[in-house]
Amino acid sequence: MTAKIERPDEGTGKPAAPTRWAFLALLGGNIALSIGAMLVRLADTGPTASAFWRMTLALPFLLALAWRESGGRLPPRPAVGIAAAAGVFFALDLAAWHLGILQTKVANATLFGNSASLLLVIWTIVVTRAWPRGPQALAILFAFAGSALLMGRSYELSPAYLVGDLLSLLAGVLYTGYVILMQRVRGTVAPWTALSIASFVCVPILLGTALALGERVMPHNWTPLILLALTSQIVGQGLMTWSLPRFSPLVIGLTLLVQPAIAAFAGWIVFDERLGTVDIFGGMLVGAALVLIRLPSRAARPI
Repeated sequence: MTAKIERPDEGTGKPAAPTRWAFLALLGGNIALSIGAMLVRLADTGPTASAFWRMTLALPFLLALAWRESGGRLPPRPAVGIAAAAGVFFALDLAAWHLGILQTKVANATLFGNSASLLLVIWTIVVTRAWPRGPQALAILFAFAGSALLMGRSYELSPAYLVGDLLSLLAGVLYTGYVILMQRVRGTVAPWTALSIASFVCVPILLGTALALGERVMPHNWTPLILLALTSQIVGQGLMTWSLPRFSPLVIGLTLLVQPAIAAFAGWIVFDERLGTVDIFGGMLVGAALVLIRLPSRAARPI
């Protein structure tokens, strides 16, 4: 049986109406992705090699799920091309971010790596030619203010971190391109099929990059890599890809800010990195933004 494809509202170009579980899936995907930086640091391979194993270990499961939902039928060629292009963006994003994680502070990498949040908000404004108003405008303010408070004390601008910061920023730009392309292709292609195509394209790019950089590819400890493939690629990207056509880039962008919030609270629980009153208030602002973004918005003001 062919999986039912969620399509944008015909003739409007708007995202498909969110289902009951769509927003929870979007949040769940971001929560799963939030532990990726920790697992990259724990892996005993090179940073790009860990991204290669993330894709390679997850790919058989993704292909099996794609085969089940599509009945073995290939999507239309234009859709395959878009999903493949998304895979190129994603591979370069992972290479840049994994390299950046090891060359800057985790807080810096998280902050710059999630620049896709701001870029997706800007993309929404450019495409719709309208400024967000009402709850959406307040959600944007709360989300970025909360993230700034969460990351402010641990973030450090230093020449020693410049390369890592720039790589993380580049990763955020590339991830923006990946999300936009995947949201587009999900109008005609089911989620596991789209994710499988993108992941398949990532594998040779990441392996070639790791070898070109002279990284160690074979691990001694497989546990962090298996967890990275499971949490980030299968669960995290799986839930994200499924939910993409149901929301605007603005909503998707703001939910990306769940990742630094979860990472900060995970550091408190796992590594006893105490959070102060300002940090907790920042997390509350991000939570409030997620509530506000789900409220009906007044008509946007044209630019």
